[in-house]
Amino acid sequence: MLLLLGQFFTRNGSMSQLYRNAYYTGSATQLSQLPEDTGFEVAFAGRSNAGKSSAINTITGIRSLARTSKTPGRTQMINFFHFDDQRALVDLPGYGYAKVPEKMKQKWQQTLAKYLETRQSLRGLMMMMDVRHPLKEFDLQMLSWANQADLSVHILLTKADKLKNSAAKQSLLKVVAELKNHDLKASVQLFSSLNKSGRDIAVQKLDEWFEVELVGSTE
Repeated sequence: MLLLLGQFFTRNGSMSQLYRNAYYTGSATQLSQLPEDTGFEVAFAGRSNAGKSSAINTITGIRSLARTSKTPGRTQMINFFHFDDQRALVDLPGYGYAKVPEKMKQKWQQTLAKYLETRQSLRGLMMMMDVRHPLKEFDLQMLSWANQADLSVHILLTKADKLKNSAAKQSLLKVVAELKNHDLKASVQLFSSLNKSGRDIAVQKLDEWFEVELVGSTE
């Protein structure tokens, strides 16, 4: 398990131009509507109100790329944003919101599980968790599905600016310990969309999954 701690509080403006090229390419409400299973995909997932849309916008540097729903938990779409013809970011529906009907929750859960287990082009899962409330029940379920599918997972502990530095670091260490207790594999970092701290680390992980240097040489 990779522990990314000390780098959070450095702020470096460097970012691959690739992610600034992101553009919306389509949505699906069920797996049968997904685009052809080729190239490289990285999925973004998280509980409603965990800051997923803000993280996507911060990482790409495009302020309104992923829209924040005014009714958390109601967004049922799987949204695709391409960077080029080979690489795509997949914005999965938010989960865990109390006001969503139980039948709808179950449908989303089945869809998410099957997507993680069967999508051949999926290279990694980036999970957003509020640093103040990490590793809720369905977060653990998502991690379990990803581990069963032998899928690499990277966790962004979002809204880290809401805590003092020492408290944020302590939360990260607790998450690492709990992952170990549950025998779950994932790398972890602190992240803030507000001040962009941790963005470069997240971008490095995307570069790894998208094989930017290898594939990018042909661009």
